[in-house]
Amino acid sequence: MQETDIRPSAAAAEGVRAADARPAGALPRHWPLLLLGAAVVPGVLLVLVGRSLDEPAVQAWRTVCLAVTVQALPFLLLGTALSGAINAFVPARVFSRLLPRRAALAVPVAGMAGVVLPGCECASVPVANSLIGRGVTPAAAFAFLLSAPAVNPVVLTATAVAFPGSPEMVLARLLASLVTAAAMGWLWLWLGREEWLKRSVVRHTGHVPGRSRFTEFRRGFQHDFLHAGGFLVVGAMAAATFNVAVPRTLLDTFAGSPWLSVLFLAALAILLAVCSEADAFVAASLSGFSPVARLAFMVVGPMVDLKLIALQAGTFGRAFAVRFSAATAVVAVVCSALIGGVLL
Repeated sequence: MQETDIRPSAAAAEGVRAADARPAGALPRHWPLLLLGAAVVPGVLLVLVGRSLDEPAVQAWRTVCLAVTVQALPFLLLGTALSGAINAFVPARVFSRLLPRRAALAVPVAGMAGVVLPGCECASVPVANSLIGRGVTPAAAFAFLLSAPAVNPVVLTATAVAFPGSPEMVLARLLASLVTAAAMGWLWLWLGREEWLKRSVVRHTGHVPGRSRFTEFRRGFQHDFLHAGGFLVVGAMAAATFNVAVPRTLLDTFAGSPWLSVLFLAALAILLAVCSEADAFVAASLSGFSPVARLAFMVVGPMVDLKLIALQAGTFGRAFAVRFSAATAVVAVVCSALIGGVLL
């Protein structure tokens, strides 16, 4: 068999030797062109962007985006601070001691615990994983996972501020979220299978002996705020875009139909992945939709979105995340439609 010559050609070898012979830190061969591009391109972009900022549509987009962000930022700050404090100062074993031993009773109690224990979506997944590792029934842990970021005091207060003069919206969000969390917990007791749940190594969510509690609080607060703040900005930009750029006729197609509007905003909540402390302000800005549809946006978002699906898949396994997220979305939409249809 004829052997193949895999040695580099003379030209290639010469190029390699030339590159190796170039002094360390030497400028690239075409550095004048690169320098010219670095100087001209940003300037041109700034001129074009500056001119476009004077357009009425861009000004309206900027106003809506800034209004949503500024209104939601204090509640996001407070919510992440409280979540960091619980992570640093409240041991995870406290939850297992307070829950009833009977699984059917532990589910609603765990759901109600979310009313007094604030936490963001990102923190609820490792907390639920830690609770299961400490002997809490998975059904109760999942009920807390869904309710904590949806019905805590910070979220309810933000909802009241975002919808002034509409206490029925706050009540509807509270009831729909609690019913969804409890229903999913009981549904896991009924249909859940152990082989669907492939838990990762338990990550500690409380205080570690020997570490500074203030340091744990600072790190947890910094991580949650920066992580959730990015989703807030993206959500505000998306809400402004929908208000300005999307044709009114297209929105009227969804907003004019009761079921289509609910399904549309529920899907939008899954895609935007806005933090629960800020989603009420995004929902309030979508004024073209019905109150029931905006309620579905606020109920589905804290329980099912892209980042939560990824977190659940990494913590409990892909089989669990797919089934649990799909079932939660369906239950949340149904509860929002039923409770919102009665109260709103």
